This record gives sequence, C-alpha cells and structure tokens, in this order.
Amino acid sequence: MHIAQISVHTCPLATLGGKETGGMNVYVRDLSRELARRGHWVDVYTRSQDPTVPRISTALGRNARVIHIPAGPEQPYPKHKVYDHLPEFVEGVLAQAEADGIRYDVIHSHYWLSGWVARELRRHWGAPIVHMFHTLGHLKNAVARTPQEREPPIRLETEAEIVQFADRIIAATPLEQEQLVQFYGADPARIRVIPPGVDLERFRPIPPIQAKEQLALDPTCRTILFVGRIEPLKGIETLLRAIAHIARRYPELICGLCVPIIGGDPYRVEDNDEMVRLQELREELGIERVVTFLGAQDQDTLPYYYSAAEMVVMPSDYESFGMVALEAMACGTPVIASDVGGLAFLVRHGQTGYRVPARDEKALAAKIVRLLTDEGLRRRMGERAACWAERFAWPRIADQIEEVYAEARTSPVWAPGLP
Repeated sequence: MHIAQISVHTCPLATLGGKETGGMNVYVRDLSRELARRGHWVDVYTRSQDPTVPRISTALGRNARVIHIPAGPEQPYPKHKVYDHLPEFVEGVLAQAEADGIRYDVIHSHYWLSGWVARELRRHWGAPIVHMFHTLGHLKNAVARTPQEREPPIRLETEAEIVQFADRIIAATPLEQEQLVQFYGADPARIRVIPPGVDLERFRPIPPIQAKEQLALDPTCRTILFVGRIEPLKGIETLLRAIAHIARRYPELICGLCVPIIGGDPYRVEDNDEMVRLQELREELGIERVVTFLGAQDQDTLPYYYSAAEMVVMPSDYESFGMVALEAMACGTPVIASDVGGLAFLVRHGQTGYRVPARDEKALAAKIVRLLTDEGLRRRMGERAACWAERFAWPRIADQIEEVYAEARTSPVWAPGLP
C-alpha cells in the first residue's frame, strides 16, 4: 500500500519535549517505521518550520519519507493559526504527490488540523480516511484553568465534522471511544480501539547502576522523574507541591532525592510562561536543591533516565493515552499517574504503579513515599510493568492498524460526488 500520514502541525523528526512535540510525534514516527518495514510505502506530510531543513527526509528508513510542506511562515507557529494556512498545505501535498506520480491507498490523519486536510485530499485522491485525534478539544476545555487554556470553537467544530466524514476513527482507549460518542456523536461502528505501541528495542530495562553511570548521575541519588511538555495540562505544579509536602512531613526522605523535569527549554523561558511560573514556584516552595529542569532530551537517552529512576510521575490533568507511562513501564519502572484519560487504562493500580486523583498533591505525595520506602514493592511493580508493556509492542499494534486500513478500503463511508 501507499500510505499518506498527515501530521500538519508537528514533525515526527522533531526533538521531543518541546512546546508542540510529544506522544503524537512518537506515534507517527514509530508507526511509519513499522509499516515501512513491512513493505508499505509511507509518506509523512508535515508543515515546514525551518527553510534550512531538507524538504524530503528519509530518516525513517527505507520506503518511508518525511515531506516538509511550506504553509505559512517557515518557523514554529501557534498551531491554531496554522488553520488559516491549511489550503496552502493541501496544495503543496497535491503538488508533491503529482510530481511523484503517487496515488495513495489510505490517508491516515493525526489531530484535528490534519483531519481537515485529509478531507480535502480525499476529494482529489478518493482514498479512505483513517483518523486519530490524539487529544480532544472538549476534554481539554473541561480541565482548562484559564480562558487562555481553552481550545477555540473552530477546533470543536472541525472535530465534530471529522467524526462524521472519517471512514474509520482510531481511539487509543475504550474511554476515548465513549468520549467520541458522548461529546461528538460519533458512530461506534466506525471506531476501532487500538492503543499506541512502544519500541521495545529502544525502551527496555537497563540495570539502574549502569543507567546512572551512563547519565553521570550520583549512584546514591533516588530519582523521581517527570517527562513531558511544560504546560499547565501536564500537572507539574502538583508534582512540585507533592515534593514540598514530603519535604515538610518526611525531611529524612529528601536527603539524596532528585526530581529531574525533562521537557521544554529552561534557558529560553521567554517562549514558555509555564516554565517561568514553575521555576518561580520551585523557589517559593524551597525545593530548588531537589527539583532540576533539564530541558528536552534526545530520545535515545530516555531509556537511561527511565531505568535510573525509582519511579516516573505523570500528574496530568488530562491525557488521551500517556506514551511516557508506557515507555517507562517498558523500562521496568513503576508509574504514579493521575487517574484520568488513557492513564486510567494504561497504569494498573497497585500492580504496575498507582493512580491518584488529579491535582491532589497529598495523595500523590503518599504514593511517592510508599514507593520510596519499600524497595521490594518497587522492584515487583517494575517487573510487572515491563511484562505489561510487552503487549503494546509495535508489531502487534501495526497488525491491528493494517486491519483498519483494509476495512476502510473495502467499505468506505465517502464516495465520489459527496461533499
């Protein structure tokens, strides 16, 4: 098959942990690699954000290309403003496909912006659309703390349209399937629940001593790790307040404790108000010796950080899935996560980690203390976590994705002549 992966606002080759990079980048990158390994031809279309980057990259391997399409300013750009440049993006994709002489068999779009693009491409190519939202605007608005954090009406309107015209929708969890039906009126018959996968060759258990040595970490330092974008939705404030609570209640545990925050850029705070706020909060709470902002890290180093950590904490207000949790568990590290979204599906409470109420720093602190003070429990949870992660290996997930592609091709919703 010739497969067009559409990822308008973020490139699968971008460094993770930035303002608009995270689990979706990993998903598109690793799925494309796996499909290409199986002999499919995969092109990932994304918006060009740097005119010095080659228009076409083969970094994903044989049979796979990442194609950067100029649309709007060739620089990082607010994703909601990208909407105004989608017609230009569509024209660029059509021109590239025509120049290459390619007719795609399937369009797999990611996020609402890409869904809009997929509809326009289908009118020209006639290929079925398989769509994955990755996050939902209604759910993000439900946990927004300020008007600035709310998603614009055009996103909600476009998402509602996508659920009507997409031939198949992939939901990461059964809960997301329910949310699509409840908030958008999606047809359950066209939704397939398929979780994201994990690269078990990259994310695997590494002896903690070896991992700390690789990272030049103090071998006696006990590590509580956060990995993700630096934005309010990720709940980092809750983690900082939980650490401050532990410092007050259990000062003996703070000695030799390290809390690295991986994500963002701590030295370019002018681009991220949340980074400024969190750094100020860290000083206010008096935990500046414990909490360190490391910035975004190359993904090849993440398995060492996961393996070096006693636990990974995901205190998010909302997660459609939670790729970080899956990666950490694949490395044999227990996860403490908010009991929300995909994390409620992914983290098995009391077995591979713990789930706690979102924004509850005391509940989070209690579970952190529990794992810090029981090495046997921590080790058993880590072993179970690694076993649990094996069922999410990309070859297994790609098998299911291929089935959805086949379904969409044999029984499409759209036909020529329809809008």
